[in-house]
Amino acid sequence: MTTATRTPAPAPQAVSAARGGHLAAVLALAAFETRRLLLRVPVLVAFALYAAYVVWHTRTSWDGYPALHDADRATQGAPLLVGLAVLLGVNQAMLRSRRHDTERHLGVLVLPQWCRTTAHLLSAAAVALLTAVCVAVQFTWEALKPGAVGQGSPGELLVGPLCVLLLGASGAVLARLVRSGLAAPLAIVLCLFYVLLSSAESGEDSASRWLLPLVRETGGHTYPSVLLGRPAAWHAVYLAGLALTLALTAVLLSGAARLWSVRAACAGAAVLTVVGAVGQSGGLPPATEQARVRYSATPQEVHECTDHDGARYCAFPEWTPRTADWDRALKGVTALAGDAAGDRALVVRQRVEARHGLSSDSAIPPLGAPGEVTVGTSWGGNRVPEFTTAVAGVLVAGSEEDAATVCDGRTVTVMWLALAGRPDPVADLRRVRLDDSDTGSALVISQTEPTYMTAAHTEVVRELLDRPRAEVAAKVRANWRELTTPKVTTDRVAEVLGLDAPEGEDSCL
Repeated sequence: MTTATRTPAPAPQAVSAARGGHLAAVLALAAFETRRLLLRVPVLVAFALYAAYVVWHTRTSWDGYPALHDADRATQGAPLLVGLAVLLGVNQAMLRSRRHDTERHLGVLVLPQWCRTTAHLLSAAAVALLTAVCVAVQFTWEALKPGAVGQGSPGELLVGPLCVLLLGASGAVLARLVRSGLAAPLAIVLCLFYVLLSSAESGEDSASRWLLPLVRETGGHTYPSVLLGRPAAWHAVYLAGLALTLALTAVLLSGAARLWSVRAACAGAAVLTVVGAVGQSGGLPPATEQARVRYSATPQEVHECTDHDGARYCAFPEWTPRTADWDRALKGVTALAGDAAGDRALVVRQRVEARHGLSSDSAIPPLGAPGEVTVGTSWGGNRVPEFTTAVAGVLVAGSEEDAATVCDGRTVTVMWLALAGRPDPVADLRRVRLDDSDTGSALVISQTEPTYMTAAHTEVVRELLDRPRAEVAAKVRANWRELTTPKVTTDRVAEVLGLDAPEGEDSCL
């Protein structure tokens, strides 16, 4: 007669110790794999390029006058490069045992495969955290610039790190589904193909575009944040849920399918993904549509106005700190005109055109009210001489609407007033002309309607800019009435200002 023996069940303390040992082993392996991942050549190159891009782009972005609700979205594209390197690195790390034929040795270890997969996923999460630090540095750099306005969105700032985590989890899933080292490079090619074609994304009213990791706006203009209508928070929830779902799927595929906690967590992550997808699919909110009409058609209803030495500046709420910059540029023009234009009470109004969507390049119609000048939402660089040209046009013609039709000798007075007070007048002359020239005829760019400079206008303006500013300013003030008379010829303006008649053509389009 044989006696059956039963192996005693492990004591609760032994089970707890085993679980604690697994956790410690997973964390130790995660630290090891994180170091290896960060030292891989593709990841090092990706971070080097990322850092170079941040320094190169952020140093001169928005000419030093960023809108932070645009700057947050500018942090999203570059992390994709890091994410692709992480996809490749995680995938190759998880296939390392197959390449080296050591899987049978790992199979006898106490640490199961799903724990090793978790360690690889934690290494990807560590790189995502490092990417978040880079995003924070880039955005903080923009926020600390003296000309920064607006506020950033946490949801937009999370997109870059979440994309890195998502791509790392994708590399882990690929390693468990396809036991070939070619799967990750092929996936990278497909991702790059997506990036190249992402500029042709669906229209703004398409909810399906938010299923992609990055959602870009094709318009080049800056708008008040209330007009954006981007479901940034829901999109971050969607990306986080999708990354967690892929990560937990990789764990399940690694042998954790029998663990109810992992199955429940994967189901919860899938629910989180669906919730985020539904939350971001609502389309453009009606309140945003109404705000776009209001800000475009009746901006005075939302303006906040301040006075600076006789001039009034009406800006959207986020731009009120910038009125001092506008005032310095305006005073540089009015100081040249002196008392001759002192009777014009100037009102600077900030305006946008958003009724046709953020990707539209619709022109802003010129203001017809006397003394009112349009200023846009961008500043610095070319925008400054464009603004001073608009101010000079209103001083000379009376209104933006009248200034848009000027194409006689008054153009010389307008352009000299606009540029003579600038640090580099000739360079600014090139900046405001469509063809970037300082000779011949050209269109002069404006926030509203462009104007035209003939070759004769350009010739006289260039000669005036080469002369002492005080000397020319005295003649302009003394002959203000004649220089601003409609239909005055360019030859007469040159004669009044002490110049020879221009040789270039003087016919308008």
